[in-house]
Amino acid sequence: MVVALNNNAQHQVVIIGGGFGGLYTAKHLAKANVKVTLIDKRNFHLFQPLLYQVATGTLSPADISSPLRAVFSKSKNTQVLLGEVNDIDPKAQQVIMGDKVVPYDTLIVATGANHSYFGKDNWKELAPGLKTVEDAIEMRRRIFSAFEAAEKETDPEKRRALLTFVIVGGGPTGVELAGAIAELAYKTLKEDFRNIDTSETKILLLQGGDRILPHISPDLSQVAAVSLQKLGVILQTNTRVTNIENNIVTFKQGDEVTAIASKTILWAAGVQGSAMGKVLAERTGVECDRSGRAIVEPDLTIKGYKNIFVVGDLGNFSYQDGKPLPGVAPVAKQQGEYVAKLIQKRLQGQTSRPFHYNHVGSLAMIGQNLAIVDLGFLKLTGFLAWVFWLIVHIYFLIEFDTKLLVVFQWAWNYITRNRRSRLITGKEDYVEAKTVNNITQIAN
Repeated sequence: MVVALNNNAQHQVVIIGGGFGGLYTAKHLAKANVKVTLIDKRNFHLFQPLLYQVATGTLSPADISSPLRAVFSKSKNTQVLLGEVNDIDPKAQQVIMGDKVVPYDTLIVATGANHSYFGKDNWKELAPGLKTVEDAIEMRRRIFSAFEAAEKETDPEKRRALLTFVIVGGGPTGVELAGAIAELAYKTLKEDFRNIDTSETKILLLQGGDRILPHISPDLSQVAAVSLQKLGVILQTNTRVTNIENNIVTFKQGDEVTAIASKTILWAAGVQGSAMGKVLAERTGVECDRSGRAIVEPDLTIKGYKNIFVVGDLGNFSYQDGKPLPGVAPVAKQQGEYVAKLIQKRLQGQTSRPFHYNHVGSLAMIGQNLAIVDLGFLKLTGFLAWVFWLIVHIYFLIEFDTKLLVVFQWAWNYITRNRRSRLITGKEDYVEAKTVNNITQIAN
């Protein structure tokens, strides 16, 4: 039996997804004369830009998460439902959650995106990405377990493989992971082990394009590359991974093919829209791009359905420079605010201009006292950029007490150069790395 969870004459706005897009849509509808239902399969909003700090032991998951019910406890027109949406019925205007349905007048789909393994889905278990709390905890387990296993390992080749970290993807996540692991190996953990010298750790960052951080200006990209190299990171640009198997990464750079043994392979490349992209395509006929993102209209609706919006990473909005907007928090935030205002204008019989993204800048943390900031009119590097990065990220955290906790953690880590959240949790099936030369030419 199908049970309807909502039956109200008030205009019903249903939001699927509690990420930045869904969250900011709901927050800007908090005082509107509408009934908002926010559905998410998690009971918390996750501040994804800081996930890499959970993965490298600087912060704990609770430091970057906010319970959705707490966020909207004072928004009397907002109901939060914990559950997963299986389907939608655009004709009946219903969202389907198993045997329950939620009716809507306006639907906002904000379910985000995942990493793309470019058709090699079997690589997911071998090289985890970083999109969820579970991903960060698993990544943290692999990173710190590698050092622990190396401490016990007597075979030099196996030890080299355990102390080799390969990161695929030179965007913000890959760059920040590489910098954080370098600081772990060369500074934080330097005095903690007795049988290994963590400064012998090798960190490789593989990037398919000709430079890291391709979304920022070339000069700042170069600054970031030089900064990473000074930290000890080995950069490989114009590099394509061709295989991951038995703890060995094979990659191609020009005509040169290289294999490297590594127990810890981390993925930070590619974008693939969430499963809701396929649902939308099947139920509404909306066209999706190669990455599974729904191609939206200029007002963020989908073709043929003026009451269905797609915001954030799941949407392909390509009306400003012919390229899809990047999957970053400011885009989702601005789109959420825009849709909330557009809904209220429609209810008042008004129209609105198409969405326009105001680029607020790009930031990336390289390491302690090292960051880059590209605001267009202003470019910062080094310590000033690092301070700016801290301020911006603290500002965007949702809850006041969360901000205080993060400020305290960062201040403590800065003073002590220690990371208090480097716990190894999760599955314990740690497998030794295969033994091959650390970097072996296998073809020319």
